[in-house]
Amino acid sequence: MKMSGGPASVNFKILLLLIALVIAGGTLFYTQNLVKKLQERERNIVELYAKGIEYVANSSSADADLTFLFDNIIKPIDFPIILTDIDDNVSLESKSDIKNVKFDSTLSKSELKSFLQNFVKEIDQIHQPINVTYADTIILQRIHYGDSELIKQLKFYPYLQIIIAALFIIIGYIGFSQIKRSEQSNIWVGMAKETAHQFGTPISSLMGWIEMMKMNYQKPDAVLDITEEISSDVDKLNKITYRFSKIGSKPEIKNQIVFEEVKKVTEYFNRRLPQTGKTVELTVSGNQTCCAQMNGELFEWVLENLIKNALDAMESKNGKINIDILESKKNIEIEVSDNGKGIDLRRRKDVFRPGYSTKKRGWGLGLSLSKRIVEGYHGGKIFVKSSAPGEGTTFKILLKKC
Repeated sequence: MKMSGGPASVNFKILLLLIALVIAGGTLFYTQNLVKKLQERERNIVELYAKGIEYVANSSSADADLTFLFDNIIKPIDFPIILTDIDDNVSLESKSDIKNVKFDSTLSKSELKSFLQNFVKEIDQIHQPINVTYADTIILQRIHYGDSELIKQLKFYPYLQIIIAALFIIIGYIGFSQIKRSEQSNIWVGMAKETAHQFGTPISSLMGWIEMMKMNYQKPDAVLDITEEISSDVDKLNKITYRFSKIGSKPEIKNQIVFEEVKKVTEYFNRRLPQTGKTVELTVSGNQTCCAQMNGELFEWVLENLIKNALDAMESKNGKINIDILESKKNIEIEVSDNGKGIDLRRRKDVFRPGYSTKKRGWGLGLSLSKRIVEGYHGGKIFVKSSAPGEGTTFKILLKKC
């Protein structure tokens, strides 16, 4: 019974990392694809702009209407555009040749021209300039253009998202590790408490028997009866020691008669029920000959936890606990029923979670250990078959048939 995270925990972390990489890769692919489409759209606009200039240059009319060109093509452009001659020289004479280029207004003409020449070289590395021709042969001008602010932001967006995702994974991993360490610490503390609780019952009984022996030392028959009970409690201590010694190791599974193992537990409790101050009827019913694959010592531990929970759930002095043994085609079914306060429907899965408890005392490990013993060691199942507030609860255990 390992208390630390095993292969399943490692696999979960790997799966989490793979999912994060898939999301990051998908986001990067989608965003870059979107950037390419926007760049194509902007190039189409620049080409349309070039066609407009060509139309004006090729028009035979000196009064060619430029209103459509400026109102519908040039004004909506929100990315940097620079018009140059065929040798990529920038002219500062026409303000319309330079659009959406940010520069320092205090620059001199020579400094500004040098800045624009360098800027042209930079944007030419991003996009190939578009030629404005006359009669489809003579190059009049070249249009150089860069990316809009939207495209620049989209280019960096996936990397920013990957960084945020990475930070999220790191924080999540640290948080997960902290929770695991805290859970392990609580489990170890709970195990220590459970150990003390397990030893507490037989030790208290032994102390009581010793006092009774002192009171009845002159009555041989009474002393003999008390000695038998002391022997029973010593055997109980040995069983508890054996149970805890098996934590972390694989127990031996044998073919055993279920009724006999159940009867041992009920007889032990029946002799000690009067000490609880409650009138509880603990009975066993069902098939008395069916055989299951089990480790008797650990299976008794499971039944003891279920009976103790049932006793704690008794709100009235007159309680009933019944253990019914059934046989199906593949499994042996053991149902432990009580008439206690019941379990809330929303909490049925929580009862097996380590640390969960509705009692003021205890560490909530009993049912968690029971689930580990039944499912981890015996390959069976344990679950809440039915429960209703104020009516009681039935736990069901499935074990493999011999």
